[in-house]
Amino acid sequence: MPRTWLITGISRGIGAAIARAGLDRGETVIGTTRTGTSDLDPGAGTLHVLTLDVTNEAQARAVVERAHELGAGRIDVLVNNAGHGLLAAIEDTADDEARELFDANVFGVLNVTRAALPLLREQGGGAQIVNISSIAALAPTVGSGVYAATKAAVNGFSGSLAQEVEAFGIGVTLVELGSFRTDFLARTSMRVGERRSPAYEGSAAAARIDRLDESSGRQAGDPARAAAAIVDAVASADPPLHLVLGSDAIERARTSAERLLADVARWEDVSRATAFESE
Repeated sequence: MPRTWLITGISRGIGAAIARAGLDRGETVIGTTRTGTSDLDPGAGTLHVLTLDVTNEAQARAVVERAHELGAGRIDVLVNNAGHGLLAAIEDTADDEARELFDANVFGVLNVTRAALPLLREQGGGAQIVNISSIAALAPTVGSGVYAATKAAVNGFSGSLAQEVEAFGIGVTLVELGSFRTDFLARTSMRVGERRSPAYEGSAAAARIDRLDESSGRQAGDPARAAAAIVDAVASADPPLHLVLGSDAIERARTSAERLLADVARWEDVSRATAFESE
């Protein structure tokens, strides 16, 4: 039986690819964009496009309720995809740039998810929440620290959410994306900090910012294959909490996990010695 998907941010990138994958399988896709328009062809599926700024909590509630109506009283898969990136060294990141990023990438996900949860609970189970994250949440690197922080925040509350809603038959999947050939690195999705301190010229952070800015459109990952993997994972008998996509993401995740475990082992005696002696 075809499922109903609510996907935020389908105008381009991975959001558009997921919508396309669902439509190709004959599913109903209710997608959101800031303009309420999309050039996606419904193909074998059914497409509805709604206007949504995810940072607007009241608008998020209204859109979720409308999507529930369009889905004949059901949302099977909620995909929180809308958001953008920021390239800047931590010291160079202005307050307004950081707050804007957290509003979109963190509070936007919270707004839509909190609006959807009462309806998903009332459905009686079987729904899946998919939060589009980044390998930066697991393995942050230079030049995009605040962006990594937003995705780490999404990972943090999603891990708790998965435990909170399991009893209601609702699943949660985090998609930690590596580098995919979308327009994410283009200026429509990736912001570059306005400040650039001379102290960082020639640094690893500056080099990475320049490299990412120049590599848009040459990423190794195929967004259509990533979208197919996400749709397959959601349809599986046991969807994962963490879905790390991309060879680069796999390598970064393993390196980060190994570093964490090495630090835990190296400082284990010190860590265990912090308890009260009497206990």
